[in-house]
Amino acid sequence: MKILGIETSCDETSAAVIKDMAILSNVISSQTIHNYFGGVVPELASRIHIKIISKVVSDALAQAQLTIFEIDGISVTHQPGLVGSLVVGTNFAKGLALRYNKPLVPIDHIEGHIFSGFLEKLNVYFPFLSLVVSGGHTALFLVHSFNSYEMLGSTRDDAAGEAFDKIGKLVGLGYPAGPIIDKLAKSGDPNKYSFPRGLIKSNDFDFSFSGLKTAVRYFIEKKYPNGLPESVLFDVCASVQEAIVDVLISKCENAIKTYGISTLVIAGGVSANSRLRYLAKERLGNFVDLIIPQMHYCMDNAAMIALIGELKLMETSNYERFLSYKFKANPTPKRARRN
Repeated sequence: MKILGIETSCDETSAAVIKDMAILSNVISSQTIHNYFGGVVPELASRIHIKIISKVVSDALAQAQLTIFEIDGISVTHQPGLVGSLVVGTNFAKGLALRYNKPLVPIDHIEGHIFSGFLEKLNVYFPFLSLVVSGGHTALFLVHSFNSYEMLGSTRDDAAGEAFDKIGKLVGLGYPAGPIIDKLAKSGDPNKYSFPRGLIKSNDFDFSFSGLKTAVRYFIEKKYPNGLPESVLFDVCASVQEAIVDVLISKCENAIKTYGISTLVIAGGVSANSRLRYLAKERLGNFVDLIIPQMHYCMDNAAMIALIGELKLMETSNYERFLSYKFKANPTPKRARRN
């Protein structure tokens, strides 16, 4: 099947075309104007979506060398996200579906991230763990199939990406702060400051990053009320990043041991963090099949929305045979490390 996907949940306008789980196009237009305000302004985001969504969809079809008449179905993000932004995408998708008589599939944005490992490689074997970590969400899922998964834990307060941005604001960095902290941390010592690692020793799989943010604020107010010197800034960025990444990987490691899972997918905007990628491979890569999508599939994108749309539209006997061949349980899973 050939599926057109549309994603407008926040400040990226994206459209993509998937054919038989192969990516034919994935166009993403990011709204940089929000950098000036230090965060996403919902009204601005929805207005920009309105202006460019038609062009983005046209470009996605052109890159796929297809016309709208050749599309078999349309999938669109309908939740969660900014209400105004979601309305733009869903209404545009509804209009196309009505005009050209195409089936329309509403997709949960988080579900797109959960299964985004399939954009990287088709043979992701069930069951697997999926860590969805971004500016708005941090949650760990146990995925049994395309239609069955459970959330093992989620953040009790700030998401990891949100913590990066809030701490970045405290130390005088721009928005979004995550990529800036990642860059500055390369020149710092990750063990210089021992910032708190919320819930790292808890017996559940929940996350908490608000305490880290508070600790950094008190640290600055007490020791550097007039601003951080450059050398200190590097060490603070490295230490903050290490605290966040350590918690994320530790929770994944505990879940792998608890459930005996041999495959882990890390997805969402924060999965682009270089330290997270490095430490995940170093600490988990020897005993688990680690899958982290390419950078352009970490951010909000329509390819993952189109992928899930195809999976939902192809729930037929032929599709079930296709799944039994492509996605059967791994006959020789790696052995999970245990204490």
